Amino acid sequence: MPAATIHFEVFIRRYPDSNWTLKTATESRTTALEEANEIMAKAQAAAVRVMREQLDPATGEFQSLTILNLGLPEKPRKVRAPEPTEPLCVSPADLYTSHARDRIGRLFESWLDRHEVIAWELMHRPDLVEKLEAGGVEITQAIQKIATPEAHSRDVPLAEMINVFKGLGERTIERLMKDARKGLPEVTPETFEKTANQLAKDPEGAYRLGCAVAGFLASGQSWSEKVGLLLDLADRAPAEGGGRTLALGVIAEPLEEIVRHEKGLDNIVGGSLDLGAKLAAMTRLCAADVVDQLVKVEASVAKVTPELSTRAQRLAKWLSHPAFTGVRASIGQRVLRDLSGQRRLRPSDPNGEIDAIRGLAMVLTAASGKLLPLDQVQAAVTARSKMLVARDFVETYLGEEMSAEDEALALLWLTENVIGPANKREAGRWLSSLVFSLRFEREARETHAPGKRLEAMAKLYRGVARCGLVEEAYKPIQAKLGELGALVEADGRFIASTVKAPAPAVQRLTALLKAACGETCPLGPAADRARAEALKLARGPETRAELAAAPAQLDAIRDLLKHASLAA
Repeated sequence: MPAATIHFEVFIRRYPDSNWTLKTATESRTTALEEANEIMAKAQAAAVRVMREQLDPATGEFQSLTILNLGLPEKPRKVRAPEPTEPLCVSPADLYTSHARDRIGRLFESWLDRHEVIAWELMHRPDLVEKLEAGGVEITQAIQKIATPEAHSRDVPLAEMINVFKGLGERTIERLMKDARKGLPEVTPETFEKTANQLAKDPEGAYRLGCAVAGFLASGQSWSEKVGLLLDLADRAPAEGGGRTLALGVIAEPLEEIVRHEKGLDNIVGGSLDLGAKLAAMTRLCAADVVDQLVKVEASVAKVTPELSTRAQRLAKWLSHPAFTGVRASIGQRVLRDLSGQRRLRPSDPNGEIDAIRGLAMVLTAASGKLLPLDQVQAAVTARSKMLVARDFVETYLGEEMSAEDEALALLWLTENVIGPANKREAGRWLSSLVFSLRFEREARETHAPGKRLEAMAKLYRGVARCGLVEEAYKPIQAKLGELGALVEADGRFIASTVKAPAPAVQRLTALLKAACGETCPLGPAADRARAEALKLARGPETRAELAAAPAQLDAIRDLLKHASLAA
C-alpha cells in the first residue's frame, strides 16, 4: 500500500479536563511514537495519544486506529439532553400553569392593561375571552410572537408551529365556552366555603373554583378593590381540610399576578408615594411583624416607612400564611428589581435619598430570610449605593452654597451609608479630595472662632474612622485634619488663650485635656501641645489646691488624664 495513504497523528490533552488537540502529523510511525513518549517524559501534557490514519480510496475517508495512549484517562462527559420537539404546552390544562400564565400575560400585556385585568382572569372568564376574540388581531399576533422563536429553537417550519399554537388556543377557548354554556359555579363570601368543599373532590376543582372566583372579581373597579374581594373570600374559606387548601391555593394565584403587576402593587400600597416609600411599604406588607417592631425602636426606619392602608394591613396578615409564599416572593423580587434599578428613590431630595437607602437597608436586612436571602439584599443595596457615589448625585447632593465644613460632614454621612468595598473607596476619595483641597484649608484658617472650628474638625476626625473606610483610606485624612488643626490653633492661639484665660485652674485644665483627648481638637500637633500644657497646669499649686477643695472633680480630671495619655 502506498505510504502516502497512511500517516500518524499525535494528539495531546494539556490538562485533565482539556479537549484533545492535534500536536503533530507525520508519515513516520517511529517519529510519532518518540514524540509522544518525549511529551510525557517532560510532563508537557496530561495525556497523549497516537492515531494511525489510513485513507480508503473507495470512500475517500480516513480510518482511525489508536496505537498509543499515555497519561490520565479521559473523564466521561455529560451528554446534553436532546431539545424537545413538542411545544411546552400541549393541552388546555397546560395553559393554566403559573409559567404559561406569565407568558400569556406578556403576550397580551397591552390588551390586559386596557381592560385592567390579569392573565388569570382572562383564562377563567368567558366574557373576557369573547372580548378578546372580537378584537380579531390580538390572538393572531400573540400566536405569531410565540411561534416564531419556538420554531427557530426546535428547527421546525414556522407554519407548522403556528398551527400547533392556534389549535391549542382554539381548544382552550372551546373548553371554557363549553363549560360556560353548561353552567360554571358562582360564589359570594357567604357561599364560598360550601362551594370550595364541594369542588375539593372534583379533578377539575381548581379550574372550576377559579372560574367562580374570577366571576366574583368582575365587580372590582381597581386592583385594590380586587384584592379586597379576594381577602373577603379568604376570610370565609373552609377552616380545614382539602376545601381550605383548594380555596387558598386558588386565591393565591390571582393575588400573585396582581402584586407582580406594577400598577397593581402600586395601587395597593399607594400610588402617590415615591419609589423609596413604595419599597418600604412593600417590605412592610410582606414582613409586617418584623418591620412594625423595627419602626418602634428605630427612628430612621420610621422616617421612611409609611403606614399601610386598612386593606393593605389585611393583606399583610394573610401574607404570613404558607399558602401565600409565592405572593411574598413576587413582592420580594419586585423590591429587589426596583432597588437595583436606576430610578431615584427620592428624585428631588438627595438627602432623602440617603435616608431612604439607610432605612430600606435596615428593614430588608431585618426581614431577610422571611422575605429575601441576605446576600441578595446586600447585592441590591450595593448596586443602589453605587448611584450615591456617582458624580451627578454627589454634585447635586452637595449643591453650591455649602461651606467646606458642611460639605465634609455631608460626605461623611454619605460614606457611612453606602455599602460595598468599591463604593466605600469611591466615597472616601470624594471626602479625601475635599479635605486635602486648598479651599478646605483656606476656610478653616479664615474662621474667627478657632475653638468651634477645632471642635468641628475633631468631630470629622472621629467620624472618618467610624464610617467604614479601611485604615489605609482614613489615616491620611486624619493626619491632614491634624495638620490643619495645628494651623488653626496656631493662627488663633487657642491653647495659649486657654492657659491664660481668667477662669479657675480646674476649668482651664478640663478644657486643655478635652483638646488633648481629641474631643475638641483633632489629634495631632495641636492636641500634643494641649497635652503638654495640661500636664504643666496639673502640677501647679493652684490646680492642686482647687482639686483638694473639690474632690468630686478629681475623678473626672483623672479620667481625662488617662484618655489624654492613651491618645498620645
